[in-house]
Formats: sequence, C-alpha cells, structure tokens
Amino acid sequence: MNAYDKGWDARRGPAGEGAGRDPRPALPAPATDRSAPGTPPFAPGAPPSAPGTPPSAADASPSAADASASAPDDEADGPPSPHSPCTCGPAPETVTAPPAEPRTGVAALSLCHQIGAALALAVVAVGVCVHLGMTFLHVAPANTVSEQHRETIENWVYPEFEQNWKLFAPNPLQQNVAVQVRAEIRTADGASRTTGWYDLSAQDGRAIDGNPLPSHTQQNELRRAWDFFVSTHDDDNRPVGLRGALSEAYLRRITAMRLDRADAAGADGAVERVQVRSRTTNIPPPEWSGERISATPVHRTLPWWTLPEDETRGGIG
Repeated sequence: MNAYDKGWDARRGPAGEGAGRDPRPALPAPATDRSAPGTPPFAPGAPPSAPGTPPSAADASPSAADASASAPDDEADGPPSPHSPCTCGPAPETVTAPPAEPRTGVAALSLCHQIGAALALAVVAVGVCVHLGMTFLHVAPANTVSEQHRETIENWVYPEFEQNWKLFAPNPLQQNVAVQVRAEIRTADGASRTTGWYDLSAQDGRAIDGNPLPSHTQQNELRRAWDFFVSTHDDDNRPVGLRGALSEAYLRRITAMRLDRADAAGADGAVERVQVRSRTTNIPPPEWSGERISATPVHRTLPWWTLPEDETRGGIG
C-alpha cells in the first residue's frame, strides 16, 4: 500500500468506518420544499430562513430585485398570501332582494285619489241600500213603516222601479187588453173632423212580431202607461190621489206622439182633442177544461182630453 492510499485511508478513518460516504461536503436542502405557500425560494449563498417566514428586502439578491422591477404588476405580486382573500376564479354572485310587486287598483292611486274613491264607493253603497230598502217596503205586506212613509216610497218607486207580481199571482192575467185612440182634427179652413180608432197595441204587436230584439218602448211603454192610469183612477175614470193627474198627462202625451207618427192630422191640420179607450177580450180557455167564458170584448172609454198647444203637433213641452 502506497502513501497515497494510506493518506486516503487516514482521511477516511479506520477501515469500515464511513465506508461508502461521499467525501464532498453536503449542500443544504432547498428551503422551498418546506416553506409555506407563497414564500419565494432563497437565493444561493443566502442563509435559509425559517419555514413560512418571507425573506427581507435586504436579503434579496440584486438580480431578483431587478427581475421583480421589470416584471409586470400581476407577475411581481407573486402568488396570493394565505392570509389574503383569493381573487382567482369567477367573482361570487351578489344576492339581491326580489323587486317589489307593482301596486294595482286603488292602492296604486295617490292618497287624495284614494280618499275620493272611498267617498264615491260610500255614496254608491248608501244609494244601493236606500234603493233596496224602498223596494222591499214597496213589495212587502203593509206595516207601520210603509204606512207612515207611503208617499216617500211611492215617489221613489213610481214609475221607473214599479214591481208587478201579477205573473206569479194565484190568478194571473187571462185577458188581452188593447189601447186605442182617436183624435179630433182642426183643419186649415177652421173645420174639424174626427178620425177613426187607432189600435196602438196592435201597432206595437206588429213591431215586436218577428223581431228577435224588440225595444223596451215597443214592449212596455203603452202597457205600463195604461196600467198606471187604471191604478190611479176609479171605475168612473175619476183620479184617486195626487198621481191621477200625472197618469193622465203621461198617457195623453204618448197618444199625441203616436198620432203624429201616423200623420193623423195631415199636412195642414192639428190635433185638438184625443180620446182613449181600452178593448178587453178574454183569453179562450183550453178545450179540455170545459170552462165557458164570454168572447165579447169590453170597452172602457175615457173622456175627451184637450191637448195643450205644445202637444197639438206631437211635440212634448
């Protein structure tokens, strides 16, 4: 064994001790393996820092400082710190409250308009209650309230809201009533003549027959006017109560308008007086009933009525 070998063995120590070891000094392990996330690796030759402790600005090498200065802002910042909020990925959605539903109806109006609407509804409600009360007292059996306020109830009900229950009576109407009128005409030379009877009910019947939508006037105007007259006059055609004169004027004006439509006075004449009558005929009973009634018509003739000046040509003053 030469001296080199001895010297080599001497450096390595006794035979078998430290055999197989690398005689070169071991380099320190990189600190990046155990450092905290976001901690940059230390530069070669610089003392390692404790895990998780970022190096100070004085420990950074000039080359690293130059690199960070020349890097863009997003690269110079480096990875985010574990203590700072993460800005990577999509932005979190902002939770907003649902929009309020729009107001409708009366709630959408201003305060003044709401007050006006409330007052209007109150007036309508009061009117409906009064009307229902008057109608109930009119059709109900006689009682203390209806007897005490009879005139007020009748003025409210007649003639627009009159209630007729004859259709549901135990003995409904079994007669045909026709209203007829004739006129006394004053001609242009001062003479006078009397027309024949105009059957006004037959005229309404012809207008209604075959008409799917007849007017209320064709169906009810003349009939209601005659019923109004009969209910306010006795069998001698004398008015009963204060509404007798009103029923006469109502029926007289209807006949004046009908005569003017029929051109009863002619081109140069004028109607001075009218006379109204009713022609009542019993409805024949069915053959199986065995009942026998008279088929002869019964007439009720009213006295002559002189027309006011504004009604002589069919006008209504």
